[in-house]
Amino acid sequence: MRDVTDPPAIRLAGLRKRFVAGGAVALDDVSLELRTGEIFGIVGRSGAGKSTLIRTVNLLERPNAGSITVMGQDLLALDEGGLRAARRGIGMVFQHFNLHHRRTVAENIAFPLEVAGMPAAARRARVAELLPLVGLDAKRDAFPAQLSGGQKQRVGIARALASAPAVLLCDEATSALDPETTAEILALIRRLRDQLELTVLLITHEMGVVKAICDRVAVMEAGRIIEQGRVFEVFTRPAHPTTRRFVAEVIGHGVPPGTLARLPEPGLGQQRRLAQVLFLGPHSTRPVISEASRDFGIDINIVSGRVDEIAGEPFGVMALAVYGPAAAIDAAFGWMRVLGLLIEEDVAWAG
Repeated sequence: MRDVTDPPAIRLAGLRKRFVAGGAVALDDVSLELRTGEIFGIVGRSGAGKSTLIRTVNLLERPNAGSITVMGQDLLALDEGGLRAARRGIGMVFQHFNLHHRRTVAENIAFPLEVAGMPAAARRARVAELLPLVGLDAKRDAFPAQLSGGQKQRVGIARALASAPAVLLCDEATSALDPETTAEILALIRRLRDQLELTVLLITHEMGVVKAICDRVAVMEAGRIIEQGRVFEVFTRPAHPTTRRFVAEVIGHGVPPGTLARLPEPGLGQQRRLAQVLFLGPHSTRPVISEASRDFGIDINIVSGRVDEIAGEPFGVMALAVYGPAAAIDAAFGWMRVLGLLIEEDVAWAG
């Protein structure tokens, strides 16, 4: 990625979209800026407005209000010829591949170049460059019916890159794929971003996709952006209830039903405090629990936990039942917070 002070690759400002007069609003004052070279995710449930939003970036959907600037060009100010030229700098990958079934892999990749009027020899040369990039050298003469879902999506990605765009739009590009193939396609998109210096805008309804590939993310609901930021910050400090639900699907929150009833009661003069702890950065692998138990004279029952990475940064999450005098528990939690750990008490404990 370039310096954050560089002009944004994509700037969306005040976008509004209503499909039918008096109908539901698809986009409600949406503003976003994408830095050159980043992978930016937009996540939301069905109907949140994310598909409409990504289709405004190349004006497949025209907003009723707002502005769209891509690589320094105000798209809404362009005439038809100017817009056609600008779209060649914006590749798009679709959920259901949209391949021509009577064309081979090579012919599908070459199709947008054919439409643009590129000579046949130049088309063949460009296809020859793209096939190894997406791992399809051996499939150049195959037809879509002979391909797996992942291979079809690789054709779609190569086709989107045929005109050497600076921006790649991915419209639910992995939602029709199984988990293993999804991981392969996401790894391919990341590699192509690095190799070709692309800016990628990716929409999905799966927070796991965001966790795997994105640098920053925006969460949409009812046509509005309700939260956005670095993926690590949004995952570890979700502010909006909808975001918390998305994050919980990936990293988990709380404990299984019935856990509280199975925990021992506190002894005389003690408290039982229930907490969820997020271990961030350098302390994600530190033995904080054993240190706290030893140094503050408290008992800590680890009910559940895991260590993982988000956007390449380590984190851990644990559900704890802590026993001891109130002052000792307060002191231990205070020490953990000084270390930068995030502690929430009585979070999602099922009785």
